[in-house]
Amino acid sequence: MSASRYQLSRRAAAAEARRDPGEFSGTETIVGAADGLNDPTGFTVLNLLGAGRGAPAGEQDAMSTPAVLRALEVLTGLFAMTPLIYYRREGEDKVRVDDAPEAVMLRTRANDVQNAFLFKELLLGDLIMTGRFGGYIHRDRLYRPEKLTRMDPRGIAPAQSWDKANGLEVFYDAQLPDGSRERLTRNDLWFVPGFSRDGLIGIDRLKILQDTFQAAAATSAFAARFWENNAQPSTILTAKGKVEAPEKSRIKSDWQQRFSGPRNAGNVAVLDQEMDAKFLAHDNAKSQYVEVRAFYVVEIARAFGVPPHIVFELSRATFSNIEQQSLELILYSMMIHYERVAAAATHQFAAPGHFFEFLPDALLKGDIKSRYEAYGSAIDKGILNPNEVRRRENMNGREGGDEYRVGSGSMLEQQQTSETVDHRPPEDPAPKRKRSADDEDDQ
Repeated sequence: MSASRYQLSRRAAAAEARRDPGEFSGTETIVGAADGLNDPTGFTVLNLLGAGRGAPAGEQDAMSTPAVLRALEVLTGLFAMTPLIYYRREGEDKVRVDDAPEAVMLRTRANDVQNAFLFKELLLGDLIMTGRFGGYIHRDRLYRPEKLTRMDPRGIAPAQSWDKANGLEVFYDAQLPDGSRERLTRNDLWFVPGFSRDGLIGIDRLKILQDTFQAAAATSAFAARFWENNAQPSTILTAKGKVEAPEKSRIKSDWQQRFSGPRNAGNVAVLDQEMDAKFLAHDNAKSQYVEVRAFYVVEIARAFGVPPHIVFELSRATFSNIEQQSLELILYSMMIHYERVAAAATHQFAAPGHFFEFLPDALLKGDIKSRYEAYGSAIDKGILNPNEVRRRENMNGREGGDEYRVGSGSMLEQQQTSETVDHRPPEDPAPKRKRSADDEDDQ
């Protein structure tokens, strides 16, 4: 163990000894929810540490809004369906390496339970929602990475150390899936921070945007309560005489029991004691309730970096701009996630002279007419051969399809055709007219 690691471990042990038993250290046991949500209660690490205002929205609160659920599902799905390829550099070229353990782990089989698609969904979901991802690295007998186990991102607390000799070193106080706590090194944990301002932990989207998520969820909750009561507005019961406080409570409770809820809202009320019922009118049109809900759909789309039509906000969509916005989703949102994870995988797992790279070509395909025109141009210019194009279209190769054309194939055919025409004997430009007797007399 290096001196810096030894000093860091001693400082951590001393801090643990001084810690108040009621203080949160970032590694307390976090019980997984039965519904698969990381933080169903909204009681997050940041709230336990006393940061922020109020309890941040939990995943269940945020994902109760359809736009949040849809945006997260689309982003994680696109990310998971994009192959992560392991390459080896050979001069100026690159060669795929598909049989290495690290390649199989990130492209086919993350562990004995989860395939690579599901694991990559978890990876990006953690990065988007919590700003961090952690995976425990299981190694084979040759110390090569062989499997990954996803860890609860909120149970990981980076601890950094720096000195002039070794620079920056980071350890991770983490809760393991079996409930135990341990300080892990970078060789044990693959930690990927999201968009970050310190390079160690990404920003917590649920914390930063809690007002947006809570307001969007509140509009949905209002609609549920409003229609649950059969759209019946609030009621005021008035009496000519004075009503004592205990009697007011009894009357209120009796009214709510008899006339609230979807089954009782239409019942007939019979009042005595010269009481009168007045209903508070609520005009959803004047309060722009529909516009508010549409506004928060766009806000959520903006928060996740997806075009509004991805979350089915189509009020300003056209057939022409939807295709362009779909390409912009890949270029301006997904490419950032691709490069972040590929760089982290290369830094953690790649051998010297190797690297990871996502292959999003299938997601960048345009309509079939534009795509085939581009293929034709690429083949004519020798950029692609026919079999490479066929593989991109998920078709088997054909005989002779691996040959590249020298120059433009269509131009070559035109040149051969023109050469055939040039070897033909010249034709007589115009038939000569026989001289008549009048022509001879004129001469």
